[in-house]
Amino acid sequence: MAANGSTLVVLAAMVGNGAIAITKFAAASYTGSSAMLSEAIHSLVDTGNQALLLYGLKRARRPADEAHPFGYGMEIYFWAFVVAILLFSIGAGVSIYEGIHKIQEPTTVRNPTINYIVLGLALCFEGAAWWVAFKEFGKTKRRSFINQIRMSKDPTVVTVLFEDSAAMLGLVIAGGGIFLAQWLEMPVLDGAASVLIGIMLAGVATILAYECKGLLIGEATYPETRESIRALASSPAEVLHLNELRTLHLGPEHVLVTLSLDFQDGIDSQTVERTVADIEQAIKAQHADVSRVYIEAKSFRDHLNNQSAAT
Repeated sequence: MAANGSTLVVLAAMVGNGAIAITKFAAASYTGSSAMLSEAIHSLVDTGNQALLLYGLKRARRPADEAHPFGYGMEIYFWAFVVAILLFSIGAGVSIYEGIHKIQEPTTVRNPTINYIVLGLALCFEGAAWWVAFKEFGKTKRRSFINQIRMSKDPTVVTVLFEDSAAMLGLVIAGGGIFLAQWLEMPVLDGAASVLIGIMLAGVATILAYECKGLLIGEATYPETRESIRALASSPAEVLHLNELRTLHLGPEHVLVTLSLDFQDGIDSQTVERTVADIEQAIKAQHADVSRVYIEAKSFRDHLNNQSAAT
């Protein structure tokens, strides 16, 4: 997924959430709705989170240096993890706290029509931002939606997609809580809606944190990409056996590939060098996200011996 596309998605979401947050705070202050206040806090946290993602994208684009020879691409994984923590601690925590407070001391929502108008407009804006993220996500969709979310290597678009999905669901919950509180004359339901929004945000934050954990630890590239690289590396006649293939995402668009190859006996060093260069060129030509390829020449027997010694 192009870095410019990720930046566009985050910018669209940040601008939309910033405007929505201001409107929600005004409505919550005027009407006294706990659910609306929770939604305002939710939008404010989302705005701050997207600013952090933009900062992470900028930091991740820095060129490699002596201290970080493989570049800074993985920094975006760290900032996406920070976003998940903030969503859990601030977004979910404050919403649950505010909801419990409103349940203990319920007050009647004033002028609920204003809340309905704000929630309706917010749903339109959130839906537009969600659609931008969904279209960008769809450009690299290779498998079912759930599996693509689970295996995605770009946490920025996935985070925005999750946050906007949670935002739209939160708007529905807030609207439902306000409506039921008014219709049944039970103000406590407004607080209950706030608690439910907080629980939902905690769940989304947990999922995002879990996905970011895998990227921070280090994930291999997609299975079909590994199979393609395996085929490209094994295809030259000079290669007897592919001993080992390992891949690692150094960022959403930067993949490290290491290969251990057993070459034909009797070929000279120039042939080995030419074959290595051809394999590297073929891999990079077919997979634009592969930024570095390291190839080791080793006999299959020595490779097995080393593997046995390592275990």
